[in-house]
Amino acid sequence: MDGQNPVMELVHSLRAVTVEFDLLGAEFAARHGLHPTDVRALIHLLDAARAGTRATPGWLGEQLRLNSAGTTALVDRLERLGLVRRSRDTADRRRVLLDVEEKATELGWSFFGPVIGEVVAAAEGFEADELETVRRFLAAVLESAGRVRSA
Repeated sequence: MDGQNPVMELVHSLRAVTVEFDLLGAEFAARHGLHPTDVRALIHLLDAARAGTRATPGWLGEQLRLNSAGTTALVDRLERLGLVRRSRDTADRRRVLLDVEEKATELGWSFFGPVIGEVVAAAEGFEADELETVRRFLAAVLESAGRVRSA
């Protein structure tokens, strides 16, 4: 693999960003007595809320590739820490929904807010068409990773 190839340079840059964000996530988890899986669960739940997806324990388990017992232990832990709330679905009382508590959002912003601000500031230096290209690239990378993981 040629490290001077522009495409490979993108791959290496993406890997470096991934490692840096993973380190930030691990530091956040350690500071707040969380497991890295707890942080990934919170991210999935926040993304679900932003997308209007009604998150259930089963849905969360699928996202994290956890079995039912592991998902229950995870949700119990997050609920005990006051980061997640279980509630009954008003349309189907048999279904349990998961919501992120304000405490979790505040913890996340207090830690990740500065890096989000830096990323936003960096992105503001690009034109709209450049940002669209980056968005398309990242969407394609995400889709590719999902295909490889599922294979």
